[in-house]
Order: sequence, then C-alpha cells, then structure tokens
Amino acid sequence: MPHDGPPANARDIAFLVYPGFQIQDLSGPLAAFEVAGITEGACRYRCKVVSLAGGAVCSSSGLEVMTRKIRTKPYDTLVVVGGSMLTDPLLLPRISEQLNRAAMRGGRRIASVCTGAFLLAAAGLLDGRRATTHWKYAARLQRQFPKVRVEGDRIFTRDRGIWTSAGVTSGIDLALAMIEDDLGSEVARDTAQMLVVYHRRPGNQSQFSAMAAMEPESDRIRQVLSYMRDHLAQELSTEHLASVACLSPRQFGRAFLAETGETPAKAVERLRVEVARLKVERSAEPIEIIARSAGFADPERMRRAFIRVTGHPPQSIRRMASHAS
Repeated sequence: MPHDGPPANARDIAFLVYPGFQIQDLSGPLAAFEVAGITEGACRYRCKVVSLAGGAVCSSSGLEVMTRKIRTKPYDTLVVVGGSMLTDPLLLPRISEQLNRAAMRGGRRIASVCTGAFLLAAAGLLDGRRATTHWKYAARLQRQFPKVRVEGDRIFTRDRGIWTSAGVTSGIDLALAMIEDDLGSEVARDTAQMLVVYHRRPGNQSQFSAMAAMEPESDRIRQVLSYMRDHLAQELSTEHLASVACLSPRQFGRAFLAETGETPAKAVERLRVEVARLKVERSAEPIEIIARSAGFADPERMRRAFIRVTGHPPQSIRRMASHAS
C-alpha cells in the first residue's frame, strides 16, 4: 500500500542490532510497527535500525542489514533485539554504556526481545524490575543478574517504562501491546489481522503448553501428569493424586514440586485452563458446559482461573479469537 512518509509528530522506534542478532527478533516487531503506522487514522511510526557504528551488521543467519549509527538524541522507543550470546568481550560493555545513556536521555520506552534482556540487565536497567526472556535462558538470566525479578514463563513484561519479551514471535506480541498502548485496541487488532497473527497474546500467558513446561525425571510423576490430563473432569485433589503415585500426600507434594517446579494444584489448574481455552476459542459451546467438561466446579471458578493463568476471562478470549478469525 503506497503512502506518504511519516508525519512530523511520528514516534521514532529504533531497533538496536549487533553482530549475531536474530533476524526474526528484528523483523517481527518492526513489521508490526510498520503496519500500524500505515493504518488509516493512526499516528504514524518512524522505524529505524541502528547499531553502535552504523553500516552493515550481519545477523546470526548470515543476512546483513544496513543500519544507522545510534544517535545521541533520545528515541521514543528503543528496542534491543536478541541474538546469540555475545562473545566479543568489548561489545557488551559498549552496548551497556549506550543503553545507560539512552535511559538517562529520557526516551519514553526501552524494550528487549528474547536474549536482548541480557543487555538491558548488564546495563543495570532491569535491577529491581520484573523481566522475561526466552524460557531456555530465563534461569541463566536470573543467575547472572540476581537483582532482576525474572518471570521466565511470560510472553512479555512491562515494568516502569522497561518492556521485555520472550523469544522470537513473542516480539510481535510485545509490539502489538505497545501499539495498543499508543493507539488503542482497534488499531492493534487491525494490525494483528494484517499480520495474520492472533490478537494479541496477553503478557502473562505461558510461553508454552502446561504439559510441555513440566518435564519430571521420574516415571512416577510422569504417570501422575498423564493421569491428570486424562481425568481432568474428575476431582484431582492432592490426596487422590498421591494415591496414584503410591506416596503419602506430603511426600507426593514435595516430589511433584521438586520435579515440575509447581504444586499439584497449580498444575491441575493450568492443564484445565489449557484444555478449556481451546474449546472456548474453537467452539460455540456454552461456557458453563466447557467449565464442567474441564473439571471446574462452576463457571465463576473457571473465570478466576482463566484470569490467573491467561490474564483474560473466557468471554474475552472468545471475542478475541472471533475477531482474529
């Protein structure tokens, strides 16, 4: 769609890249801002790809991208993309210094995609803040930067002007959330439809399925997880699940938490929400029937569980799925 250049009041969105950056971490959110910027009636965005020195920068895939040298004047939004773990001992402090300068210059937002969170953390920008990154690197981020409150099971986080997102496609969710914050839900929804993506996953949605997130070491706990999945409509108390595992409730609770990182009750809730959500999104079944089939005592309990796990009640998720289809 041909269009004029961005108006004078356009928001500057700068994407900071470095050698070995991940191309999807750049292209996904950049495309979202571009599409939102040409949506009729929207305040336009002016997108730039920047680096420390400017010029061509090679991504991890070997594809080179032309960049501008990062400027001293603040950007409205500065997004640090992810990439392979930085091996250049001189590059990390240089980027950290630039990020500190950017923060002091007073830009409205600083964000990261995937492992870009390590750069924000190295600059001290995440100290005392909630942050996320790709699930594979969440534990490493917490070890290296103990002052950061890492929430490794989130799609994205927002904490006092600093935004962080999980890996790869979640950069699009981050951008859509920013677009909604800037221009409203209608523009964000239209942008998602143009990108042919789901509008939009809430920040506190899990990065992966409940079953995939839990990988117990013992056959005993794996058997319990399978039992949970196959008997969600039944009562699944800790005592009952302990009997399935042939352990006392106390032994079972400790073993389950140690091997999965979650309590049995929380795991059951997440599994029920996951199953119910698929039915909410893909069928016209009444919410009451879905609640019973997934093992919730009543629709209100399912609503509260949905809000805890996904950030949205079932009716909102159904509406979003309908708009996205």
